[in-house]
Amino acid sequence: MGNCLYPVETLSLDNSGTQFTLESLNYLYEENTSYEFMTDYNYSLTPAAPCYSCNLLDSSSLPFFILTSVLGMLASGGVLFTILRPFSTWQICPSWPILTQLVVGSALFSIAVPILAPGLYSAHSTALCNLGYWVWYTSAFAQALLIGCYACLNPKKNIGQVPGLTLALSVGLWGAAALLGLPVALASDVYNGFCTFPFSKDMEALKYTHYAICFTIFTILPLTLSAAKGLKIAWSKGPGPWVSVLWVWFVFWWPHGMVLMFDALVRSKTILLHTCQSQKVLDAMLNVAEALSMLHCVATPLLLALFCHQTSRRCFPLLAPPARQASQMDALAGKS
Repeated sequence: MGNCLYPVETLSLDNSGTQFTLESLNYLYEENTSYEFMTDYNYSLTPAAPCYSCNLLDSSSLPFFILTSVLGMLASGGVLFTILRPFSTWQICPSWPILTQLVVGSALFSIAVPILAPGLYSAHSTALCNLGYWVWYTSAFAQALLIGCYACLNPKKNIGQVPGLTLALSVGLWGAAALLGLPVALASDVYNGFCTFPFSKDMEALKYTHYAICFTIFTILPLTLSAAKGLKIAWSKGPGPWVSVLWVWFVFWWPHGMVLMFDALVRSKTILLHTCQSQKVLDAMLNVAEALSMLHCVATPLLLALFCHQTSRRCFPLLAPPARQASQMDALAGKS
């Protein structure tokens, strides 16, 4: 995954995390940009060696995108069918309508993966890129918010079984996720056949807004839940957020939020990268974090299936035949 043998030739610039391609340098020359103009902005091209960043998610990674999408759709479809089929024992999971929405979010993400897959040059357009990134991050934001709310609602009281509350909560969370996904949708575009984020002056505010949203939801939210749980245990003031296997979901997105925020600090020159190797490491981390976040669409249905299986086994005596229930009641009466 990633073609590192023939990297795009670039020139690193001092005191900046950005890079110029040779094509853009030729363009500046053709526009009669003088060397004195460039030195006025403290651009020192003489000591700068070519800085090659290996792009791990280029056109050679298309099989990874397709395989992830197919596996994600198969896993989501299988779990969704199991939950929604009549008389399914998984429907006794606390707040199962909310959990079902997690599978739907994972399925939507799996559908959006091929839209943004590199290498499908003929299929890319600006409108399709905008839609793909909007679905991509809206589904991820919705899943994060659903897991956070589910942990705080005390599912043992079956709050999710109340139709009115479930509907209001679902509409609110998905509406918020859709709004939070607008900045990345508006900032995305097609460049050389790839769906990407052109970091131009016009889109700079949208890019930083998107980075802040990702950092808050993917990084701050799980840290807040963990801190709240720890404080509740330390102070012995109640159970706090309900910890479950669903929290593993944040493992796939936590690095994404962290790396995006670090990249934003570099682009805003709050943090300066003085060596080419540092920029190469940051570029590689961005690709690895994105690839890891993509794998959540395969892991989420499996985590949800494990959670529902564990819950249904604990609650299975409630579904026992009447004769068995009667014997259990007699046994309890005899002990009393």
